[in-house]
Amino acid sequence: MRLTHAHGELEIDRCLVMGIVNRTPDSFYDGGRMGLQESVDFAARLVDEGADLVDLGAVKAGPGPEVPPEEEAERLMPLLEAVAARVSAPVSVETADPKLAHRAIEAGAAIVNDVRGLTDEGLAEVCAGTGAALVLMHSGGQIRGRPRHPRYSDVVDDVLREWDAMVARAVSAGMKREQLIVDPGLDFGKTTYHSLEIVRRLDELLAFGLPLMLAPSRKDVVGETLDLPLDERLEGTLAIVALAVAAGAHIVRVHDVKAAARTVAMTEAIAGRRKPARPLRGLWD
Repeated sequence: MRLTHAHGELEIDRCLVMGIVNRTPDSFYDGGRMGLQESVDFAARLVDEGADLVDLGAVKAGPGPEVPPEEEAERLMPLLEAVAARVSAPVSVETADPKLAHRAIEAGAAIVNDVRGLTDEGLAEVCAGTGAALVLMHSGGQIRGRPRHPRYSDVVDDVLREWDAMVARAVSAGMKREQLIVDPGLDFGKTTYHSLEIVRRLDELLAFGLPLMLAPSRKDVVGETLDLPLDERLEGTLAIVALAVAAGAHIVRVHDVKAAARTVAMTEAIAGRRKPARPLRGLWD
């Protein structure tokens, strides 16, 4: 499978790891803990640890106060410019603001990660005009607030229907399907039961035919399932990563890149999709 982005093409012949770098003071896990230079160094370290893509965020996707566009830009642009100049991996920006997305792409971003489900079709028009790839996430109607009693007759069917609608809007705005990535949006507008069902039924979502990104990193689906705080959710996250890779997911978006990259490699080797890096046992003279 091939993905077209603002700076070329990306062959997705294995599961790619997207590393998360947040400049969001109220981010649920890692935001506000690092200054600008520390964040740039952190992004470079993620690439060294195995990140194929780097995703930069400047506004918390979950509950919190609205952030003015100028403040989002002040947080994002210096980080993006420095990271794009430092790393060779394609850089993604998490934003729903078409104007900021256009600035970011001009400054080196290759992908736009839209967690608001294309509520502003101007975002697709920007990606169409610049050639940037676009992540379309099923939000379940949750934008900034927490979900209250979300109900679905079938959560997977709802994800597929919303993906269909978003892809249609993106294509009508001039985008090609080769520029699109889909994300079922674990936790967004969903209970933990809904998110667990999505992971169980990834085969149905993969049949949609576009690159599928899963973002399980330290989310409530892990914390509530295991009754664990944020700083103890690594193993649960890696369990979802392994299941996603085994099912055939194309991208996993994580905070803990080194551990996730090793989990991806081991799972793909077991599935026969990757050769062992140093297979010597029993082969010596």
